[in-house]
Amino acid sequence: MIREFLVWLATQVGKGPGEFDPSWSDSLASSLNFWGLLEGTHVLSLMLFAGTIFIVDLRMLGGIFKRTPISVLSNKILPLTIFGLLIMLATGVALFYAKPLLYYHNMWFRLKLVFLVVAAINIMVFHFRVQRSMADWDTLAAPPAKVRASALISILSWILVITCGRFIAYDWYNCGKALPDWANTLQECKTSETGAINLKGMPL
Repeated sequence: MIREFLVWLATQVGKGPGEFDPSWSDSLASSLNFWGLLEGTHVLSLMLFAGTIFIVDLRMLGGIFKRTPISVLSNKILPLTIFGLLIMLATGVALFYAKPLLYYHNMWFRLKLVFLVVAAINIMVFHFRVQRSMADWDTLAAPPAKVRASALISILSWILVITCGRFIAYDWYNCGKALPDWANTLQECKTSETGAINLKGMPL
């Protein structure tokens, strides 16, 4: 069902009446200069977003700015974090829209989504549970273990998001190539345009 929706999104939305008229998705993917600008903006906004988060996380780990209350540091940086997040989401959605089926059948993209969910859950847990006792550890040079654990999960999850996002550019595990069975299964290569091929070179 998800794939059928993505096929419609990629091939039908914005398509002209002619047989060879491109859809909006095709037009975006084939626009070299705009695509490069979009991708570059996404990377820069990700750097801004993740960089500001890392500063707060490192403070919660007791690694930097130990004399500065965590709340003060967070409030100073929060506008930049939100700005980076909004630009990152907007450009990320646009990049996905340009090549939805390629990303849908990409292992690295799927792993990236998993780690994004982990990061989001960690943010919610921190906001609704850990942060409730902030008055007790806000000014401590080394906050309690639960605070440090949340910061560590945040750093690791965002590093993994960035790493998986970078690996999307490489075709090591693209469907249509000779791949281990687990990779074909994980990416649902059987339903992709290029199909699934095992390590023996046989189509599945």
